[in-house]
Amino acid sequence: MNYISDKAKIGEKVVMGENVIVMDDVVLEEGVQIGNNVIIYPGCIIGHHTQIGDNVVIGKQPTPAPTSTVKIEAPLPPTRIGPYCIIGTSAIIYSGTKIGKRTMVADLASIRENCQIGDYVIVGRGVVIDNDVKIGNFVKLQSLAYICALTTIEDYVFIAPCVVTTNDNFMGRTEERFKHKKGAYIEFGARVGANSILLPGIRIGREAFVAAGAIVTKDVPPYKLVKGIPARVERDVPQEEWVENQKEFIQRKSEQK
Repeated sequence: MNYISDKAKIGEKVVMGENVIVMDDVVLEEGVQIGNNVIIYPGCIIGHHTQIGDNVVIGKQPTPAPTSTVKIEAPLPPTRIGPYCIIGTSAIIYSGTKIGKRTMVADLASIRENCQIGDYVIVGRGVVIDNDVKIGNFVKLQSLAYICALTTIEDYVFIAPCVVTTNDNFMGRTEERFKHKKGAYIEFGARVGANSILLPGIRIGREAFVAAGAIVTKDVPPYKLVKGIPARVERDVPQEEWVENQKEFIQRKSEQK
């Protein structure tokens, strides 16, 4: 049996499964499809023709542990999800997060509060995105990647499976850490290989390539391939591999003119 608040706004041709909870001031635009056992918290906006799988939770307010360094002093704004998105089974998207159009959030993914995610993004199965992360357009995050708080990822970045980003060189010890806490900054078109680790505050340059299994301890120059432990520059990234030289990118740019 469903609970749909009288204050919710339900568009035409919205389809819902069983045991769906839609709270006050939620907006479901035209053609939204919702699976079973879904909870949508107050004020969330779901763009037209978005598909939401079973057991999804959208707009959850964070509840930090007493010892957590994350402090929430007031309720965060509702979650907003753009049109034609796909939200997979058992995904959780916290409050204050905005997701653009035609983005896919796969099964079991978790997106924390105050994140900004662009258009045509793929968030793979089991990916964890912590709070205050910024992700551009056409980004691909493969299964089980961990994107820590305060990370920025520009357009067309590729993150392979099981990549780990970090933001605290002190690992929770001393007050000094708060002045230095910072996630990675990954520039346009960069690629980060499977099982690699990015240390706090690392900057990955435009179109750079981090080989699988690398541990990146210092900034990676643009258009360079690095590998190893610690990662060192091996060679240039061939121009034919640059995003700007790919047929899809060229076509998309021409269509925007």
